[in-house]
Amino acid sequence: MGDYRGLSWVLAVLVSVTCICGEDPYRFFTWNVTYGDIYPLGVKQQGILINGQFPGPAIESVTNDNLIISVYNSLDEPFLLSWNGVQQRRNSWQDGVWGTNCPIPPGQNFTYILQVKDQIGSFFYFPSLAFHKAAGGYGGIKISSRPLIPVPFPPPAGDYTILAGDWYKKNHTDLKAILDGGSDLPFPDGLLINGRASNGFTFNVDQGKTYRFRISNVGIATSINFRIQGHKMLLVEVEGTHTLQNTYSSLDIHLGQSYSVLVTADQPAQDYYVVVSTRFTSQVLTTTSTLHYSNSAGRVSGPPPGGPTIQIDWSLNQARSIRQNLSASGPRPNPQGSYHYGLVNTTRTIRLANSAPVINGKQRYAVNSVSFIPADTPLKLADYFKISGVFDLGSIPDNPTGSGGYLKTSVMAADFRGFAEVVFENSEDTLQSWHIDGHIFFVVGMDGGQWTPASRLSYNLRDTISRSTVQVGPVLSLIPMVTRLSYRFTVQVYPKSWTALYIPLDNVGMWNVRSENWARQYLGQQFYLRVYSPANSWRDEYPIPKNALLCGRASGRKTRPL
Repeated sequence: MGDYRGLSWVLAVLVSVTCICGEDPYRFFTWNVTYGDIYPLGVKQQGILINGQFPGPAIESVTNDNLIISVYNSLDEPFLLSWNGVQQRRNSWQDGVWGTNCPIPPGQNFTYILQVKDQIGSFFYFPSLAFHKAAGGYGGIKISSRPLIPVPFPPPAGDYTILAGDWYKKNHTDLKAILDGGSDLPFPDGLLINGRASNGFTFNVDQGKTYRFRISNVGIATSINFRIQGHKMLLVEVEGTHTLQNTYSSLDIHLGQSYSVLVTADQPAQDYYVVVSTRFTSQVLTTTSTLHYSNSAGRVSGPPPGGPTIQIDWSLNQARSIRQNLSASGPRPNPQGSYHYGLVNTTRTIRLANSAPVINGKQRYAVNSVSFIPADTPLKLADYFKISGVFDLGSIPDNPTGSGGYLKTSVMAADFRGFAEVVFENSEDTLQSWHIDGHIFFVVGMDGGQWTPASRLSYNLRDTISRSTVQVGPVLSLIPMVTRLSYRFTVQVYPKSWTALYIPLDNVGMWNVRSENWARQYLGQQFYLRVYSPANSWRDEYPIPKNALLCGRASGRKTRPL
């Protein structure tokens, strides 16, 4: 009987994929999520493993592939995975955050059905509940171009994923308890590269050949700088956008961001340091891996090369130098520059200010004074089943209020096919990194001081990069801003500064807008953007999945028949 049920479920998945995604290929993954002993900093810890691996297995796919990912939760607590940078076109049902999905209960299974529709590039997945992200459970995502789509550089001899970020020796449960007790986290204990501390990982290369390195900051607290001793890096892609191919000796990569570079093994045959260090921290943490030439005449020796530490102007200038390659093809054959975002009239301005209020005697974080608290039912399910009392639209204002912080399940209403100007404003002394699920955005400007309507005069309306994560941080001096930025999913805001972006609201659903600093996210620096279409059509949004987990006030309701 068990075999029959399993076959029925596979057939149901195939029918669903065929109906929703047409003839596009699909790939199957089966993952078992467990606890396991890990020793990344030499101390035994309880890590979260996927199929016994830390980091988890890589997802390798091609534009428009359908990914059928069956996740078995063998932990003793609920679990969810989210997909940093995967747009989930018309499909926030699969986003894997508490506002859209019920957690997978211990001992149970859930199958995600994703499509990497019209996407290329380098991304990663991670566990989104509680403080699981501090225990591992993350892995890389590669989305390659389809065979007939031109790529603006020759095929590399090899393709490496680097998942780097800060790490704590305390278990994730202890870190969560610190936050629940009303305190902030201590400074991280170290940095990891692909789950290992210094000199724990080796990248093998042949002299004279060129390799692609996809670097993601999967940490929870700090920006990092990445560099390879004696080698230059040619930047070719940022979160799914081909960039102008500038050369860098090192790159700042902020929380949640992903960069892709080409490195040619053109130095004398020996081993070289691959270095990651923290940025904008009074104490600088450093870790290393090894770039090993196959004909190496010697091991790495001496100290690793230094990098920038607290210099903000340096980082800001580098961020402004990253520009979109207007003539290169993206996921489709038409050039990336064929979408003239600067000619579209904005329909709305949203200003978002982060803050760090103390509420009821405990440290919290907020957006426009609202510190997010999760509801007892995922917001997407409450919206679909029209369950009242779970959230209120308009529970977060469009502009900073300047008032003290307060707790609320904050949801902002947005109209489908709107085109919004969003300004992140950071009056604090720490750099902020922001991510918007389900949407790319065009980073049109960033500068120090207070944003005003006059700041629009310096926007780049031609060739900015689009992305899904944004950073906000301090700026020590004003620098002329008319540069060619990019589109992204994640963006930084420097301290005492602002970052402005244009975002097409072209994806119906319930979407998480969050800080990528995981303590700030956990303590309220997030909200949900409900992009709504009154048409209620499959053309705009896929129906609720047949296998959707139901919980909270949605328990006992029906999804839809097979």
